[in-house]
Amino acid sequence: MQRVSGVVKHYEWGDQTFIPDLLGLEPDGKPWAEWWLGTHPSGPTTFLDGGLLNDVTGPLPFLLKVLAAAEPLSLQTHPTPEQARDGFARGVYPDGQAKPELLCALTPFEALCGIRPEERTLAILSELGVADSDLARVLAADGAGTALVGLYRNAIDPSPAVTACQSSARPEADWVRQLDVKYPGDPSVAATLLLNYVVLAPGEALRLDAGNLHAYLRGAGIELMGASDNVIRGGLTVKPVDVDELLHVVDLTPLAEPVLPIGTRYELPDSGVALVKLEAGDQHQSTGHELTIDLRGVSWYLAPGDQLETTSTMFVVVPSPA
Repeated sequence: MQRVSGVVKHYEWGDQTFIPDLLGLEPDGKPWAEWWLGTHPSGPTTFLDGGLLNDVTGPLPFLLKVLAAAEPLSLQTHPTPEQARDGFARGVYPDGQAKPELLCALTPFEALCGIRPEERTLAILSELGVADSDLARVLAADGAGTALVGLYRNAIDPSPAVTACQSSARPEADWVRQLDVKYPGDPSVAATLLLNYVVLAPGEALRLDAGNLHAYLRGAGIELMGASDNVIRGGLTVKPVDVDELLHVVDLTPLAEPVLPIGTRYELPDSGVALVKLEAGDQHQSTGHELTIDLRGVSWYLAPGDQLETTSTMFVVVPSPA
């Protein structure tokens, strides 16, 4: 078992204090958005006594992060393994790997996650007073997929729904107001009304499988994902968007229960790993190349067969059974 050090990412949406406080460092006024642990070339983990983790493990199929968002991230999705390989061959994606994601909340965490069942969205639109809008009519007649396409293809006028949110106390409406100020005219602002709005309690989790349309809004958590750069953005960002590709890969199946209950093990099947939560006094034996981070900000690499007895709450990435 060896101590390792991760890499900080200063994205503009990051929180200034959560990650420095976790790591026992002084905040420096910069937004500390993510703390990376893994072998991804954009942020390779190193051993405290020198050397790269990759030199011992080779490329790992996962990336472990602490994520702390003070502002919303882009509305995005990710391809299946097959779509990633095809998109990479077409020159659309930077690599041929899937990028499933899993986030376990460390603080109350707000997010948009997956298409909300249509009857629930129609009830919200009715409460907003826009049951006769184009958005509501298309949703009722043809489903969320057609409604999403209509918003992105300018076939549905989003303004009645966006305007109605200005006088609503619903949290979904509050986020529409905030996003409309930052991204006026972006069809993704109205598209958020088609998605599940969730607030995770610490220990609850989201698993964002391929095609899940989502956006993190605010909060901090432990994130586990495939070691890929394949992000397809639809909006709510100044970064490049690809609406055509997003509509090609998005999963429009309604997701009735997006939140995973509080537990001790969360699987990420497409990357062949799981996130396991250990408490003080738990014993664990590594079955592969594993990475851990505890809530005192200390990170370890466990070689196959290493033994660990925890002294505080810790998250460890373990191989899933074959």
